Amino acid sequence: MGPYELAILCASFFAVATLYTTVGHAGASGYLAMMALAGLAPATMRPTALLLNVLVAALTVYRFRKARYFSWPGLWPFLLGSVPLAAVGGALSLSRGGYYAAVGVVLLLSALYLVWRALGSRTAMEEGVVRVRRLPAVFIGALIGLIAGLTGTGGGIFLSPTLLMLGWAAPKTTAGIAAPFIFLNSTVALVAGSLTAQSLPHELPLLAAAVLAGAFVGTWLGLKRLNQKGLLMTLAIVMSLAGMKLLVTA
Repeated sequence: MGPYELAILCASFFAVATLYTTVGHAGASGYLAMMALAGLAPATMRPTALLLNVLVAALTVYRFRKARYFSWPGLWPFLLGSVPLAAVGGALSLSRGGYYAAVGVVLLLSALYLVWRALGSRTAMEEGVVRVRRLPAVFIGALIGLIAGLTGTGGGIFLSPTLLMLGWAAPKTTAGIAAPFIFLNSTVALVAGSLTAQSLPHELPLLAAAVLAGAFVGTWLGLKRLNQKGLLMTLAIVMSLAGMKLLVTA
């Protein structure tokens, strides 16, 4: 990777981390989109996205927990289902075409979620109130964990809309639940994936610095209620293009 390409990738990773952490996410689907556009191989894409997810999610957990947007009762039922399945998904190795197809679908779904957030989802719930139904949450978590492990995402892109659409938590409380969910699932999938042939790019330290810088900015903006509609819509378009590219080449 040349200096020019690396600079563009670092800048795009910074932007992704900034946007995603405003809503308590770590950005894996965005990193995958950018790496797909850059033409990186699946053996590099998945572990890189997961490792960056772990770093960003750790910071996001700290910032949102410090702001008192966290709920263990709302988190553990999802983890009970997701953690074992994230390990299973992380240990599996899809074919190049299968991986591209799976990630392409995840990117398109993620883009739809970003559009939904940008257009202004609304909830009448009070922040700090959690109404998670435990048994359904375990099964939902299991499905999300498997997809997260297979594709190299933390699963927050599926958990957040679930919490919001079912009326189980308000936006910032949702972010406080999603961040540790992403951190734990990404860690489990990364460790499980180390059993298969994977590789990390030499430029990883620079990419990590870019996403951590973005996470510092994004968590601050998210807690200050920044209007992010235009930026989210732009990112959704980029992710849609990357998703369609992967589906075509799968």
